[in-house]
Amino acid sequence: MDKVKAMQTFVRIVEANSFSKAAESLNLPRAALTATMQKLERHLGAQLLQRTTRRLSLTPEGERYYRQCGEILAAIEAAEAAFLGEAGQHLQGSLRIDLPGALGRAIILPRIAQFRERHPGLDLTISLSDRLVDLTAEGVDCALRVGALQDSALVARRIGLMRFAIAAAPAYLARRGVPVSVDDIAGHAGIVHFSGRTGRAFPWQLQQGALVREAAPHGAIAVNDAEGNLILALQGLGLAQLARYQMRAHAGQLVEVVPEAPPTPMPVSLLYPQARSANARLRAFADWLAALFADDPDLRLED
Repeated sequence: MDKVKAMQTFVRIVEANSFSKAAESLNLPRAALTATMQKLERHLGAQLLQRTTRRLSLTPEGERYYRQCGEILAAIEAAEAAFLGEAGQHLQGSLRIDLPGALGRAIILPRIAQFRERHPGLDLTISLSDRLVDLTAEGVDCALRVGALQDSALVARRIGLMRFAIAAAPAYLARRGVPVSVDDIAGHAGIVHFSGRTGRAFPWQLQQGALVREAAPHGAIAVNDAEGNLILALQGLGLAQLARYQMRAHAGQLVEVVPEAPPTPMPVSLLYPQARSANARLRAFADWLAALFADDPDLRLED
C-alpha cells in the first residue's frame, strides 16, 4: 500500500464528505477509494470513518489521523517546494476559495491576475457568497469572513480591518438636512443592512472619542446585501452604513456625515481547516491576500 496516496485519498474523502465526490475529483472509480480506505483501516487497526446512508463522519481516531495527515502532507509539499525555487513559481495543484460577494468583486477579483502571474501552476476555484460555507464538507480550502467569528475548530488568520462611514446621497441631504451629531441620526431615514444568515440588522456602533454609541435611524427600507445597501444609498433613500472601499468609486455621489464619530471597524479573517495550516498553496494565497489588504488604507490592519 502506498501510504502517502492512502493519506491523500483519506483527506480528500473527508474534505469532500463523500466517496463519490472525492472519486470524481481524483478521476478514479469510487470502488478504488473504498478499497484504499479498507486497506488503510486494516493497516492502522482502527476505524477512521463512520458511514451512513446520508453522510460521513470521522471517528475520534479519524479526527486525530486527519490532523496528522494534513501536517505530514504539508511537510512533504514544503520539502518539495524547497527544491522548486523560493519564488514559488512551481506550486502545483488546486485551491478552492470562498469570498464575500461585495468584497470579492470590488477588491480581490480585480487583482487576482497578480496572484496567477506568481503561481501559474495553481488552478483556482472561487465562489462568491455570504453564507456560512462548511469548509470540510464542501471541500473548500479557505474562506474570507468579515466580522466577529463564531467559535469553531477552524484556524482564523486576521488579515485586515474593514472601515465604514455613515453617508448619504446629496439629494437626500438637501431634502432632509445634514445630521451634525450622533443624536441627530435618530431623526433620519436609514437604510438597514441585515444579515442574510441571521436576519439581524448590522448595528450602527459609532466611535465618539473613547465612547462607542449606538445610532438608530428610522429604517424605511432594508436589504441583506452589501452592494444592495450601496445602490439604495446612491438613490437618496436615506443614510447608510457603508464600507469605505465601496464609496471610493462614487466620489461626489455620496457624502459622509458625522465624520468625527465613524462606525467601529470590523475584522476581516481568512479561515481554513487546521489540517491545511501548513499547506504551501494556501499559505501563498494567504500571504498575497494579507499584502493586498496591507496596501489598502480602508482595509489594512493598522492605521
